[in-house]
Amino acid sequence: MADVVNPQITDAVTQTNVKVVAEAPSQAMGNLYQVASHASGLSIQNAVHSQQAMNQLTTAVVSKACQLIMDIAE
Repeated sequence: MADVVNPQITDAVTQTNVKVVAEAPSQAMGNLYQVASHASGLSIQNAVHSQQAMNQLTTAVVSKACQLIMDIAE
């Protein structure tokens, strides 16, 4: 025969389980938003880095072009 458990204990366990199950969808959406925000941030950082690298290349190309023009003038 099963032992009788205090109804307050079973109620506390039931309420805890219901609370966890009820909060799961909102926590999942929170995690999804966090991951999406992080991915967007990384994408923007990557775009900025690429733009800075292109600016450095442009500066080098312009400097070399100016040097070649000056060499032609001599």
